[in-house]
Amino acid sequence: MRQLVSEFLKSRGYETHTFAAAPEAIKALSADGTLGAGTSHGDLDAIISDIRMPEMDGIRFTKELKNIRPEIPVLLVTAFGSVETAIEAMQNGAFHYIIKPFKLADLEINLERALEFRKLQRDNTALRHELKKNWSYSNVIGKSEGMKSIFDLVSRIAGANSNVLITGESGTGKEMIAKAIHESGPRATKPFVAINCTAIPENLLESELFGHAKGSFTGAIQRKRGLFEEANGGTIFLDEIGDMNVLLQSKLLRVIQERKIRAVGENTAIDVNVRVIAATHKDLKAAMKDGRFRDDLYYRLSVIPIQIPPLRHRKEDIPLLAEHFLKKYSAASNSRVRGFTRRAISKLMGMKWEGNVRELENVVERAVVLCNETLVDEHDIPTSETQTADEFFGDATGDFPTITKLEERYIRLIMEKTAGRKDKASQILGINRRTLYRKEREYGMVNASPEMDFEEESLPNQLDA
Repeated sequence: MRQLVSEFLKSRGYETHTFAAAPEAIKALSADGTLGAGTSHGDLDAIISDIRMPEMDGIRFTKELKNIRPEIPVLLVTAFGSVETAIEAMQNGAFHYIIKPFKLADLEINLERALEFRKLQRDNTALRHELKKNWSYSNVIGKSEGMKSIFDLVSRIAGANSNVLITGESGTGKEMIAKAIHESGPRATKPFVAINCTAIPENLLESELFGHAKGSFTGAIQRKRGLFEEANGGTIFLDEIGDMNVLLQSKLLRVIQERKIRAVGENTAIDVNVRVIAATHKDLKAAMKDGRFRDDLYYRLSVIPIQIPPLRHRKEDIPLLAEHFLKKYSAASNSRVRGFTRRAISKLMGMKWEGNVRELENVVERAVVLCNETLVDEHDIPTSETQTADEFFGDATGDFPTITKLEERYIRLIMEKTAGRKDKASQILGINRRTLYRKEREYGMVNASPEMDFEEESLPNQLDA
């Protein structure tokens, strides 16, 4: 049986190592063994073992293996009458069990599942390793060139007192960048006060920012400190500054110039030491031309401008962000979800993300809550609509990819449009199905091709106990 399974797997393109007894395998898999983790053959993907064996049974073998190589999934083979024993083995760390007699095709299906699990282990480990690198700055995550340049800029301006204007689409993380600037500088121990200028009615925004005296208007039953006063010594973050009315803009300009505030209904001014960071998703230069935003305020605010690129222009950040949000919401909801399948990551990378990082966070949170497995798969990720061909070519060529990369992106689009129907996809692409399978393997879209040049009839269809 061992020889038969080995020959079958070799015919499928696998490299195999066989042992007549479990102790021999344990010795080979140990640190100084021929299949040790540091050797050229040590990066094993899976182990297939019987349960009833001489010298050491499969359950003890699995227990000992978990002490030296816990990352390798183990498939146990058992007779029908030993199912309870197999379940016990799974409780001790086995990945799955296969009941004799079994078909070789069934064995391969179970093995592919174990291999996918192993691949996900590596991917998740790599993601966690990436997160520990310099891909984050004060809780802001990114490895794209655009984000790395922002991290560099933040580190250089954090110690200054100059005002900052952050621009970017809604949901790109403008407030996170503002917090990173605050927390990385000498004001970190002082307050960080944020306000969304669109969330407060215009007639109350002035009072909210600068405070008001008792009796200054109906309902003002006591003196109220404004947010500038609350943020004294620290940072005030004015989100969506582009929506502030022109009259209040002039008062804000005076505060920035004089470093003094005057509460509504009061005649005396108070000195404040506040760093101002403003943000907007609007085009302020266009608003200046239309008279909706003051030129002098714009230049006071944008001493240091920061432009955050949308998520669709930094897709290499998506896996890192998705892993970060998955860990966050798995812990919050006590979920058993531990990672993403490769298909899920591929789907996330192909989405448009008009809501940017905020939308990605919402999608991952929903997937974690609704997923019934330990891994989020592509069907757990909802999409409102698919990408059009025009949008695809606009996005796909935006970063000037190589011909090979462009081909990969186009094949992924066609596979999505045809719902994975390879006959239809190959017809649209103008290639035969065998070429399509080869391309899928090259680009990591499948673990292994289901149509390989192997005649199963050349081997027995079934292994008997």
